[in-house]
Amino acid sequence: MDNQHQGPDVETAPPVPTNVVGLAPVFTDPLWRIPVRLKPVEVDLLRTEPLRRLHFVAHGGASTLSTLQSYSRLEHTLGVLALVAHFRPDDELLRVAALVHDIGHLPLSHTFEGVAGLDHHAIGLQLLRTDPVRPVLEKHGIGTEAVVGALGGNPPTPLTGRSGLLSLDHLDSYVRSGRAAGRLDTDPAVLLSRLDIRDAVVSADRPTAAELVRLIGAEARLHTSWDNVGPVSVVRHLALRLLDDRAHDGAHGPALTPARLARLTDPELWSAFDACAATREESAMIRYEPHRLRVTIGRAPADEVGRHFALRKIYSSAPLVDGRPVEAAAPDLAAELAALQSLPTEFHVCWS
Repeated sequence: MDNQHQGPDVETAPPVPTNVVGLAPVFTDPLWRIPVRLKPVEVDLLRTEPLRRLHFVAHGGASTLSTLQSYSRLEHTLGVLALVAHFRPDDELLRVAALVHDIGHLPLSHTFEGVAGLDHHAIGLQLLRTDPVRPVLEKHGIGTEAVVGALGGNPPTPLTGRSGLLSLDHLDSYVRSGRAAGRLDTDPAVLLSRLDIRDAVVSADRPTAAELVRLIGAEARLHTSWDNVGPVSVVRHLALRLLDDRAHDGAHGPALTPARLARLTDPELWSAFDACAATREESAMIRYEPHRLRVTIGRAPADEVGRHFALRKIYSSAPLVDGRPVEAAAPDLAAELAALQSLPTEFHVCWS
């Protein structure tokens, strides 16, 4: 038999490069450029459905319709793992907690938080305690409740930090968002070299803390902008209509319960909107004609057509400055963060 056209023996062929799915022994985060030697439990977790699903959930939520923040919730998750591995390389429990901390997220991330009582934290804890995540943890001798404790921050950890103070989770969010929006002035690897963990909180020197505060402020202003408020308000309304329509009309398939909605991916969500007569038209409008949305601050008069929308909270977690509270070490930065709480949180949204 002529073998001249056959490829090399698979036993001796060089491996094909790969990075993000746990096939290679080392994962390198593209933002922080931190190489992480994956532990067996981390590889196994990356192959479970709850982790893979995050690759199809946009970290920026509905604002991905109007911005270029198109990276996934899995990209953020792996970034947080990289940060934990950088600062606490031998803390296996905290590394696992970093990898599973967002598995409860709804489609489009925070967009549907609170809809029909949905809470991604509660969903995440439920997923930790069931298949397929729990058997993976048990296989590697890791207690589920120990992971729950690490996520709950009791005692505080760098992953979740302390209330009102900057954690590794939020650090990755602010810096990753800043890069996507073109407002990150410092190379992330250089930024990382200027950071430390003090008392489970991210600490920075004065100039770096000022840059972090600027990123935190920019993120808060993004959340209160047309780019976020308009799409989020519309898509939340579509989800409520979809739940109501499917609950009363079985002609379109099985009723869509809040529990089923919570586990959809973003593409599955848009498919569900398109399949429902009650949501199809407006779903197309928000995707292809978002410029027609009009967003104004405050409540509209009762006789004006439109919807009221209120933000749930303004995030403004502060870094330490050389290990000290920002209020004591840099009052001007503390004032800058405090001013974010005066940003508008109530809006009126309508189609022009």
